[in-house]
Amino acid sequence: MKSTLIKLIFSVFAFQLWAQTLPYTIVDTGVEIYYNNNQIITEPSVGDSFYGQDAIYSGNQPSYTNNSDGTITDNHTGLMWEQFMGEKINYLEAVIKADTSTLGGYMDWRVPTLKELYSLILFTGESLGEQAITMYIDTVYFDQPLGDDSIGEREIDAQTWSSTEYVGQTMMGTETIFGVNFVDGRIKGYPKYTPPQFTELNRMYFRMVRGNLDYGTNNFVDNSNGTISDLSTGLMWQKADDGNFYDWENALSYSENLVLAGHTDWRLPNPKELHSIVDYTRCPDITNSPAIDPIFNTTEILDPNGNPNQYPYFWTGTTHINSPNAYATAAYFAFGEAQGIINNQLMDVHGAGSQRSDYKTGNPDDYPSSMGPQGDIHYVFNAVRCVRDISESVGIDENIGVLNHFQLLPSYPNPFNPTTTLRFNIDDETTNKLSLKIFDINGRLVDTLLDENINGGFHEIQWNASNVASGIYFAIISDGSQVQSQKLILMK
Repeated sequence: MKSTLIKLIFSVFAFQLWAQTLPYTIVDTGVEIYYNNNQIITEPSVGDSFYGQDAIYSGNQPSYTNNSDGTITDNHTGLMWEQFMGEKINYLEAVIKADTSTLGGYMDWRVPTLKELYSLILFTGESLGEQAITMYIDTVYFDQPLGDDSIGEREIDAQTWSSTEYVGQTMMGTETIFGVNFVDGRIKGYPKYTPPQFTELNRMYFRMVRGNLDYGTNNFVDNSNGTISDLSTGLMWQKADDGNFYDWENALSYSENLVLAGHTDWRLPNPKELHSIVDYTRCPDITNSPAIDPIFNTTEILDPNGNPNQYPYFWTGTTHINSPNAYATAAYFAFGEAQGIINNQLMDVHGAGSQRSDYKTGNPDDYPSSMGPQGDIHYVFNAVRCVRDISESVGIDENIGVLNHFQLLPSYPNPFNPTTTLRFNIDDETTNKLSLKIFDINGRLVDTLLDENINGGFHEIQWNASNVASGIYFAIISDGSQVQSQKLILMK
């Protein structure tokens, strides 16, 4: 029994340490409200209609630190952000700004990739038509200006550009850069040059970033059982969609009832999870493939004109409140061309890899159809690629012999320099033998903060890291049966 318990402890510790070091940590959408096809509902139970949507699953809840110097640190991703964007500028001006900025005393600022930028999006936002109600970004930490109506802009004309240029072209020959609209909650490709002449560089908002150069880089493994693991995000994916197309309610049901590779805990991904597998080096027009790594299999469809080399939208489990119909739409990703009809011509309007929203349900005979000022194609009946957490596939029962009587709480501040306060709570009132140790990223012991009997209740212990280098460290607390860990980021 003792050897089994020791094996268990170290297996759990090894997984927790791996999970805490993921270079591409997905931050949750923040959604806590439940919806059906047109209204807010109470939390559904397992087996109920609309079970499995975003709010059912609580991932890494957004967590930021205001560094009080015009910078904000994301405590999950390790990315540090410019807090205030300033006026709209063009792409070249943004590159120069990043290269010359010394904000916060740092000189390694850059224009963010689309995957870095999208890590900031929240789907607690609301945008009804052209009117902004609640931003799709945490405005406690980040400024988010609106479009300038004094010069004829709409409120939603406040897109934030990334450094990710579309490998194809939109609007029948327009060079395009992807951006995130934190006012209406979308990813679209925007013209690099100002229409209609396309001779001057377009001006958008830019938010600079620094740190974690591995963010957005996948590490896929084909498990040879119909699943793909991404060791960078800690997510396991369904390798191939099933070739069928579902409205939103049935997409949720399909995902919750999927049994694949012996796993029954599949779910419909939220937009930030699904975005993690978009490959912006690919698009149908250039690579004759969808915008996803070819390790995945994706059903090919005909576009509304009957042309091949198009790919379906893929549902997420997240309601997208961005239309006069309020709760009637859910977010999807277009791995093929994000098409629309303009001047009676079908074209790639937004770019493969765009995120928009589709009606949750409708009459199949009415779709596909074209709607909105850019004639966006709506399918309503879309494809599904399910996801699950790799943590559930650890080859041991994580609950055997584990006494859940204490909890390591989030340290504060984190990132920090040079001190942080570690906090933990012991549920029972008895005296417990606990150890609290600090390890570096290579598993070497750096400091022992506690190794003694300690009474139940809430405790705080400060770690002074003045004598160690900047980097990632791990606080590990254990009573000999239970192990918990937490990532600490020291930034000197």
